[in-house]
Amino acid sequence: MASFLNKERSAGILAHITSLPGPFGIGDIGSSAFSFIDFLHNAGQKYWQILPTVPTNLVFDSSPYMSSSAFAGSPLLISPQSLFEAGLINAAALEQGKLFSPHFTDYPKVQRFKKELLESAYGSFADKPQKQFDEFIRRTPWLQDYALFMSLKGVYDAQPWYEWPEELARREPKALAEAEDRYRDRVNYYLFEQYIFFSQWRALKRYAAEKNIRLIGDIPIYVGLDSSDVWTHRDLFEINEKTLKPTRVSGVPPDYFSSTGQRWGNPLYRWNSENKQTETGLVDWWVQRFRAVFGLVDVARVDHFRGFEAYWAIDEKEETAINGTWDPGPGISFFTRVYTQLGELNIIAEDLGEITPEVIKLRQDLGFPGMKVLQFAFDNNPKNSFLPYNFDNANCVVYTGTHDNDTTMGWFLSDYLDEQARAAVKRAANRTMHDASPINQDLIYLAYSSIAALAVIPLQDLLGFGSDCRMNTPGVAEGNWRWRCSEQYLSAELALELKQLVTIFGR
Repeated sequence: MASFLNKERSAGILAHITSLPGPFGIGDIGSSAFSFIDFLHNAGQKYWQILPTVPTNLVFDSSPYMSSSAFAGSPLLISPQSLFEAGLINAAALEQGKLFSPHFTDYPKVQRFKKELLESAYGSFADKPQKQFDEFIRRTPWLQDYALFMSLKGVYDAQPWYEWPEELARREPKALAEAEDRYRDRVNYYLFEQYIFFSQWRALKRYAAEKNIRLIGDIPIYVGLDSSDVWTHRDLFEINEKTLKPTRVSGVPPDYFSSTGQRWGNPLYRWNSENKQTETGLVDWWVQRFRAVFGLVDVARVDHFRGFEAYWAIDEKEETAINGTWDPGPGISFFTRVYTQLGELNIIAEDLGEITPEVIKLRQDLGFPGMKVLQFAFDNNPKNSFLPYNFDNANCVVYTGTHDNDTTMGWFLSDYLDEQARAAVKRAANRTMHDASPINQDLIYLAYSSIAALAVIPLQDLLGFGSDCRMNTPGVAEGNWRWRCSEQYLSAELALELKQLVTIFGR
């Protein structure tokens, strides 16, 4: 199968929407996103990579990788300015949001502010014509279940669905119908919230296409237990029908980085069920998920791609990920069945960590580009596959780092590298420790000059920022996802410098 990259050299920037500048406490899909697309275009970039755009939860530190839905859009990303321009809120409401820090996102305050704005906008919207709204509801198959799920979360004080009254937890038809009728206004609010998100997003995607910028989204392979997805389709997951809790959960086994592995805790898919209805249901659910994601973006990075070849299954009673088994994933036959309904998909396979020859073969057979992260290249092993001279072909995406890495500047100055290792990094870029060139520029040079068809640079590395601007630290429960870029840094001068690099390296 062919790669979407087609060996054409190109470049992009990794920056989540929340990190964009703007006056309302968090980057959104309004004018700040349109302006960033202009910056990308002027800088000769062809791709903008973002993180998942799903709803987030303060309980999980507002991580976009732990959501109440794999399909819904985050209300925090809705643009207040666009609400005002649509006549749904007044200027006074808009002014209340202009007191936030431009440097980081205060999620509790932003969440309260956006909720008040959207409640006000919903009140105004109820008096407007509903034709497009009704059409959106009709053609969005997951929407009604999500809206009812969120309404019931409010009714039951944010308790997880498996602790709701049993008739609702088990989705008995009579109980669902009564709940929809009783909480109709709240259900309609969540329908409205999603209508606004997707309406604003369509305008953004259309503008990106006009500027020849392709959007790269992100698909976490697993979904949260307390999500509308599991509540609605628990037959597709390893859920105990008596307790409504998972029988086994996701994670990865012990490795160099963790002696106990990582116990993520997501429920596992019933990939190996002998029930043909379950097998078909899983394919259909993923088809719906892929269709939804590719309605938002042009390309999708699949997080933990190796889980499609084999996945680490941990008994729910285990406190760590030490004891588990590798169970076979659905493999290439799954994608073949998906392709019969959707055609081939533009996917980047996140193939980091302990990767087996079988995972590599699956990725290659599908034609998916993998990931090369330069921060992982310098371990004194000249055969390290992340070193640019070891890239075996151009069908890959090279990064200086990812959203889970420290910034390149922070990484280089941290205790992770000793002086000998730092000198080796500089030598790889044909520099010495006495050269004044910033290390972020050295690694950008290595990425751009490599044979990788696509080079993607995190915005923090492009700007040369340190560890205080890191997006996420895996294993640290609080303080992540908050970094924002001030508008002053996205200058015309920076765009020109980047475009010159693009020209030099044929990207």
